[in-house]
Amino acid sequence: MTDSSLKIGLFYGSTTCYTEMAAEKIRAALGEDLVEMYNIKDAPLKHAEQFDILIFGISTWDFGELQEDWESHWSDIRTLNLQGKIVALFGLGDQMGYADWYQDALGMLHDELLVLDCQLIGYWPNQGYEFAASKALTQDGSHFVGLALDDENQFDQTDTRISQWVDQLLDELQQL
Repeated sequence: MTDSSLKIGLFYGSTTCYTEMAAEKIRAALGEDLVEMYNIKDAPLKHAEQFDILIFGISTWDFGELQEDWESHWSDIRTLNLQGKIVALFGLGDQMGYADWYQDALGMLHDELLVLDCQLIGYWPNQGYEFAASKALTQDGSHFVGLALDDENQFDQTDTRISQWVDQLLDELQQL
């Protein structure tokens, strides 16, 4: 990282603890001293404004729906001042059970943040996944707009994906 005094704010919503566990693994990989972690059920999203670097974690529920804590704070997103902030996203979803909506909430969060004049990093290749459709794909369809995790069907790949993604984030941050 270019400045070790920078703090990273990691905000997530988690119903079944899988997103929280992924957030904890990301925090451990980046360094617990660098990352302040917040469950959006307990911390207002406005708190994100105090960080220069942000990571947001969200899961997709049922047929492309938002996780309940994100859904209850959804209108707060557009009120955030994230101008000039660096933002990375990660999402959890079930690509087999909900193949037509895999990581849709990740894509919806990305679209909400895109208009806030922040710099989005951490796009993740979509190879190694089996799904029919996703709102979380980049325009050319080659990447997800953030790290895509599936602890339902590919739990054995989660740790490796997190490790690779964190390395990618650190590389991207050094290039800024």
